[in-house]
Amino acid sequence: MAKRGVLTPQHEDFPRWYQDILNKAELADNGPVRGTMVIRPYGYALWERMQAEVDQRIKAAGADNAYFPLFIPESYLNRESDHVEGFSPELAVVTQGGGRELAEPVVVRPTSETIINAYFSKWVQSHRDLPLLINQWANVVRWEMRPRIFLRTTEFLWQEGHTAHATRQEARDYAAQILHDVYQDFMESVLAIPVLIGYKTEAERFPGAINSMCLEGMMRDGKALQMGTSHELGQSFAAMFDITYLDPEGNQAQVWQTSWGVSSRMVGGLIMAHGDDHGLVVPPRLAPVQAVVIAVRDADGVVDACHRLADALAADGIRARVDDRMGTGFGRRATDWELKGVPVRVEIGPRDLEQDQATLVSRIGEDKQIASLSEAPKSVGSLLDVIQQRIFNDAAAWRETHTAEVATIAEVMEAAATGFARIPWGKLGPEGEAVLAEDAVTVRCLQRADGSLPESGDELDLVAVCGRSY
Repeated sequence: MAKRGVLTPQHEDFPRWYQDILNKAELADNGPVRGTMVIRPYGYALWERMQAEVDQRIKAAGADNAYFPLFIPESYLNRESDHVEGFSPELAVVTQGGGRELAEPVVVRPTSETIINAYFSKWVQSHRDLPLLINQWANVVRWEMRPRIFLRTTEFLWQEGHTAHATRQEARDYAAQILHDVYQDFMESVLAIPVLIGYKTEAERFPGAINSMCLEGMMRDGKALQMGTSHELGQSFAAMFDITYLDPEGNQAQVWQTSWGVSSRMVGGLIMAHGDDHGLVVPPRLAPVQAVVIAVRDADGVVDACHRLADALAADGIRARVDDRMGTGFGRRATDWELKGVPVRVEIGPRDLEQDQATLVSRIGEDKQIASLSEAPKSVGSLLDVIQQRIFNDAAAWRETHTAEVATIAEVMEAAATGFARIPWGKLGPEGEAVLAEDAVTVRCLQRADGSLPESGDELDLVAVCGRSY
């Protein structure tokens, strides 16, 4: 049952519930400029954990981190017509600097394809320079008309990968590798969010790309959230920026390229995919604090026992913290950690200490169990594994029960009110997609009937997954 006065129940007002979570769990505030956000320490700790996990996988895929300027000459964007047209409404342009009019306006980066490819053209000369695999962790600015913290903000944090390859097949394979081995693996094994993978339709494709692959998650209100994308850029940027190389036979050739990214939007996805009327639910593999050891009362030896147990948990590789704020009531402290979604509370009071035990409380269902102090680290470790799997299973079951197989546009509309609709793309097509768009329902992705990734968005017998989205 929801805690009245703490959070608005999800079923009453989901957007209000989301805003309550941001405030009560101390995740973020609105910034002073419309559409910007201030990420508070706990919210940033979640992002740091996401960043670390994704960065580890990106490096395992062979890409190296670099950094490129925030300011991009406007002329760079104008070189690729589809690209600049796609981003034009969102651009922030600087026309003055140092107290005078700039000779050429500069754009605050909305994405970095243009400036990175300007340097790829300098760095790629020979087939020996390929593949060139670069990633950047940065902020970007896209002027957002309907801002919402973590989901759509004027400035947000992300990583953007950019690569150059000798052949189209190599580029396609690498874009798919990033989709599967980096993004899908992280989202499902760490975030515990089951994601649909597929191709974007031509109407939804990234500006300047020849193919866009995506990962779509279902939130607790039945809406879709695009969690990440990986694009085949073809050779358009290579042509615009003259990125050519000498092949082994000494012939001049243009590279084939990819770009791919995930952002701080994943924090919003975490909140909405798992949160409940008690607060955040953070999967253990992601959680900055996996177990909080709470001193129930200020009695002889209790606080010391809490610190000893926290040290033992840390020695077992568990991210633990002690809450010994005796000036705050136990109930309030327990609620604070529940709001933050910490997977396990370990409670020690005078009676527990007398019996050489601790009470373990799971964030999921608030199941309680007793463990001896000596066995508590092992018990907490086992409980964390159970919680991780249960969170994923619950999210997968939610998506399954809110997905309908349909055959008509009218049925798509009906299903999209509460979740996803799957319809043969051959029955829907671009014409049907346009009809859905009039009612703010979009094709989230095209995939095979079994849910797997096609070879391309043009493959026959594809299924369109449709829904309302953030």
